[in-house]
Amino acid sequence: MRFAVVVFPGSNCEQDVVHAARLLGFGADYVWHGDDSLDGFDAVILPGGFSYGDYLRCGAVARFSPIMSEVVRFAQDGGPVMGICNGFQILAEAHLLPGALLRNEGLKFICEEVTLKVEGHVCDWLDLPVDTIVRMPINHNEGNYVCDDDTLDALRDDRQIVLRYSTPDGEVTPCTAPNGARYSIAGVCNEAGNVFGLMPHPERVVDPVVGGTDGRHFFTAIAERMAQVAG
Repeated sequence: MRFAVVVFPGSNCEQDVVHAARLLGFGADYVWHGDDSLDGFDAVILPGGFSYGDYLRCGAVARFSPIMSEVVRFAQDGGPVMGICNGFQILAEAHLLPGALLRNEGLKFICEEVTLKVEGHVCDWLDLPVDTIVRMPINHNEGNYVCDDDTLDALRDDRQIVLRYSTPDGEVTPCTAPNGARYSIAGVCNEAGNVFGLMPHPERVVDPVVGGTDGRHFFTAIAERMAQVAG
């Protein structure tokens, strides 16, 4: 299993992602935003950061990087793609995921650990049972997920909502999303389940020495899935 970790000008979490993948025994290498090939890679991760300084809108400029044409093709061909934080914003701007990410409610940067509840979903990137509670850090200024009513209905009907902010007991209310995200959504996938975006940072919780292991599932599940597909 070999992960491509795309680096944009302003990315700052790419080293964490590569370290996490390698710690778990997988291959991982950086791919520059100006490149135009993903040959030899089994999955793609767009890491967190502030690509292109978050000019215009978060992810709006990165969406036009040369590598993104290949990421879109890779995703449309069924290849697994995950966007973390700024990567989620880029995937939304590239129309690979529904909805948009706006400024946090209260217009303040948030850096804290959050509790997340796993929903029933079709996402290939996660295989934890429904209602499992995981803890992961967030640090973002634009994590307020929004979508219209029809999109929200479709997300629920098609089981595209993967993670929601919750209390430690698994209760979800409008107040459990620290950023004001609609329906307390922390992560969604596309209809096919191969493209996944989330605001929390799973790469920061793979090593028990530095924060826990709840993030390991976001790397191991897709590796197992790809192994099954390969036969």
